[in-house]
Amino acid sequence: MVMTDYAHLLPAYRHQAGLTDAERIAWIRADRWLDLDQARAALGRLEDLLVYPPRDRMPCLLIYGDTGMGKTKIIRKFLRDHPASFDRGTGVTSMPVVAMQMPAEPIERDIYSELLTALGAPGPADGATHRQKEVCRRLLRSMGARMLIIDEIHAMLAGSFRQQRIFLSAIRFLANDLRIPLVCAGTDLARQALLTDPQLAERFEAFHLRHWKNDARLAQLLASLATILPLRRPSNLAAPAIRTRVLDLTDGVTVRIFRLIETVAVEAIRSGAECITVDSFQTEELVLPLVAMTRKVEARLQPRAGR
Repeated sequence: MVMTDYAHLLPAYRHQAGLTDAERIAWIRADRWLDLDQARAALGRLEDLLVYPPRDRMPCLLIYGDTGMGKTKIIRKFLRDHPASFDRGTGVTSMPVVAMQMPAEPIERDIYSELLTALGAPGPADGATHRQKEVCRRLLRSMGARMLIIDEIHAMLAGSFRQQRIFLSAIRFLANDLRIPLVCAGTDLARQALLTDPQLAERFEAFHLRHWKNDARLAQLLASLATILPLRRPSNLAAPAIRTRVLDLTDGVTVRIFRLIETVAVEAIRSGAECITVDSFQTEELVLPLVAMTRKVEARLQPRAGR
C-alpha cells in the first residue's frame, strides 16, 4: 500500500487513495449516494408528504425528468431512510413507504400483482382481480403504509386509452381509500399521462429534475468529485475547459456525468497519470461508457453535406 498525505482529498477519503489499483477501481465503480441539490430538495418534499395528516384529498407528487436524471436513485434513498421493520413480539411487519414498479402494461390485475410483490406477499391462489385488490387494501392498512410510490409510471402509455383510464382510476381509488399520498416517478411522458385524468392531476405537485448547465452548480459538483476520487494527484475538475467538455459529452444528464467521470478516473489509475485533465476526455483511447454519448460524438464527427 502506498502511503502519503493526499491533501487534495477530503480526510475521510484519503485512505482509499493508498489502496491497490484494483481496490481503487472497485471503489470508484461502487454504487453510492451523493447528496446533490435537486435530490435533496426532492427528498425534503417526500419527507413532508410522509408526515402529512390524513384527509379526504391527499396531496400527491410527481417526480419527473429525462432518463438518467436520478429519479430511481432518489426513491431508493428514501426507502433506505424509511425501511420496513418486523416486530418479533407481535409478528407484525410495518412498512411506512411502499414502492412498486409500474407493470409492463396498465392492466388492473398486474397493478395489484406488482403491489403485492412490493409488499412481500403472495397473491390469491385464483388470481382474481377483485381478490387481489382486497388483499392489497388489507395489507396496506395492517402494515401502516403512509405513502405509495409508483416508479416508471410513463410505462402506462404502452396500454390502450381504456387501460390507462382503468389504471389511473385504480391508483386514485387506493389513494382515496387509504388516505395516503401517492408519489409517481417517470419521464416527461408521465406528466402528460397524468394530465389525461384532470381529477387526479389536480392533486399532483410536479417536481422537475433539470439537466445540469455550465454554471456554479456544475462547478461545485465536479470540484466535490475531485475531493473524493481516490487518485493520488489533484484534478482540477471544475476548470472551465473540463466543464465544457463534460457537458458536451453528457448533455447535462446526471447518470452520464457520473459514468464519464468514473471512466476517466479508472483510466487515470490504469495509465499511471493519477489525475484527470482536459486531455483525459479527448484521448482516442477513451471508450465512452454509454451508447447515447458515443452517438453524440459520432454525429459531431460526421462530415457535413456540401463539404
